[in-house]
Amino acid sequence: MRIFVWLLRAAIFFCLFAFALNNRDDASVKWFFGHEWRAPMVLIVLAAFAIGCTFGVLAMVPSWWRHRRVARRVRPEPEPPHAPAHSAPAPLIDLPPRDGL
Repeated sequence: MRIFVWLLRAAIFFCLFAFALNNRDDASVKWFFGHEWRAPMVLIVLAAFAIGCTFGVLAMVPSWWRHRRVARRVRPEPEPPHAPAHSAPAPLIDLPPRDGL
């Protein structure tokens, strides 16, 4: 299975490498107010991918913080250290007394 995963990774890498070699022609991105960026197309695609990943991660950060805060709040308290062997064991559940029994 590990060999299959590495072969899949190698195939993806070589496909992306071939894409980069086939798209070395200059392309331009026209911004506002007449600004223009000229660069090889593969760099433009790579920059767009990196910006998209960055915005995606930044959009997830508040949700991650909220989940971490909730998880910290519901985390069980750490158990106290074990009592010496000669002491009586603590009751497992502290139930209120029943009427009539």
